[in-house]
Amino acid sequence: MSPQAIFQTHLVLGYVACLLCFGTYILPRLKLMDSFNAQRVIATIHSFRFLGLVFILPDVVGPNFPASFATFAAYGDLATGTLAILALLTVRQRPLFWLFVVAYNLVGATDILVDYYHAIRLGLPHLAGQLGAAYFIPIIYVPMLMLTHVVAFYWLVRPQSRAAHAIPDNILIVR
Repeated sequence: MSPQAIFQTHLVLGYVACLLCFGTYILPRLKLMDSFNAQRVIATIHSFRFLGLVFILPDVVGPNFPASFATFAAYGDLATGTLAILALLTVRQRPLFWLFVVAYNLVGATDILVDYYHAIRLGLPHLAGQLGAAYFIPIIYVPMLMLTHVVAFYWLVRPQSRAAHAIPDNILIVR
């Protein structure tokens, strides 16, 4: 099997595994929470997006890894992670929290989509071996990030039920 076919297989299976894991273990728990607390959980996942800086760390990715992809992906992730951290730091100022939730989701989803575009345009699957230690990021981490962006956007635009407004934020629901 060619490196390109292996990378593409890994990418597809990464999405399948993340969908199964997310749908089985994470989404049911998020559905039990009010929108505010569910968005806090998702923001926490995205607060680790500083990890994308590894794309520009010398000797982590190969010397032939496209710098144009690496730089955009690294700083897009850093911006998203910073906005997610700001959301978490502003949980007591709800309007500011919601502003940062919208911001990190817009920046983060755009970053992933543009990174996919750049990866296809640059033929990244042919250069998958150049990812080095960062190989797990597009295979495991990016699918989970994209899934959480989709859920976060859905919850941002859906109407809130009366029950969600009636549950105080500090109640822990255990099942």
